[in-house]
Amino acid sequence: MSSLPDWLIAIIGVVFPGLGDPNIIEYNGYVEGDYVYVAPAAVGRIVSIQVAEGEAVSAGQNLFQSDDTHQSAMLRAAQAEVDVARANLENLATGGREAEINVVVASLDQAKADQHLAQATLERSQRLLAAGAVSQARVDGDLASLQSANARVAQLQAQLSVAELPARNAQRIAAEATLEAALARLDDARSALDDRTVEAPVGGRVDMVFYEQGEVALAGAPVVSILPSDSLKALFYIPEADRTQMSLGDIFDVSCSGCPTEVTARLTRLAATPQYTPPIIYSSEERSRLVFRAEAALDNAGGLLPGQPLSLRPRE
Repeated sequence: MSSLPDWLIAIIGVVFPGLGDPNIIEYNGYVEGDYVYVAPAAVGRIVSIQVAEGEAVSAGQNLFQSDDTHQSAMLRAAQAEVDVARANLENLATGGREAEINVVVASLDQAKADQHLAQATLERSQRLLAAGAVSQARVDGDLASLQSANARVAQLQAQLSVAELPARNAQRIAAEATLEAALARLDDARSALDDRTVEAPVGGRVDMVFYEQGEVALAGAPVVSILPSDSLKALFYIPEADRTQMSLGDIFDVSCSGCPTEVTARLTRLAATPQYTPPIIYSSEERSRLVFRAEAALDNAGGLLPGQPLSLRPRE
């Protein structure tokens, strides 16, 4: 039985929660928020900021825009590379152009005409040789002309066959690889351009805006911080004597000045090592000064603000 009068215990309980009744276990702590810091992927000058401090935002909502002049130019260049690579591949797949083939066909027709003329000339010379009207040298010369015409026809026929065929497999593979590389650069350029517009990764409330329009933000430097609506937690310290009685998932009733009714907290983190206040003396007298940091997720925490003092009482 307590040696203090009931009225004094009541007053102490109001002024110092948890100290009025020695049978009540209560821990003092405060509200803390897990902020999300939104930063650009690359350095750039901020051209517009679409949100203000204290404003509610939704996931996917535009937060700020960085200058994208360079990224837009790189995207256009990458698209041009893709167009060139695709046209080259299509050209190799269909063989030579029609105009080029027509030139070879015309040359082949001329060569065949020369071939026919050389054949007729040789036959006439052979008849004249039999009649003794021409020399053997004349016949030999006409034979050489025919052989040359035959070779020319064969050459142009082979050239026409090559022009009408698609490219060799190795050339086609190289052209396909070139197109794939160009497409990859296009994707990279498009991604770099998209990164210039930064969206909210989560919904919540804008806590701070660290830059002004026109300032240069470094890569990874936060421009906006967001406090998600479900990120509030209670941070408090548990004495060593109570540490072994706590388990993750334990429920606490939460009270504070102006707190909403029925606020609870669920223990989500409990430090494995203690914290203490100097002097560091590991004696039985000093062990009571050792405390363990604990965190508990808050439920029904509407209206609570980071830094607000809390009292947490373990639920039986």
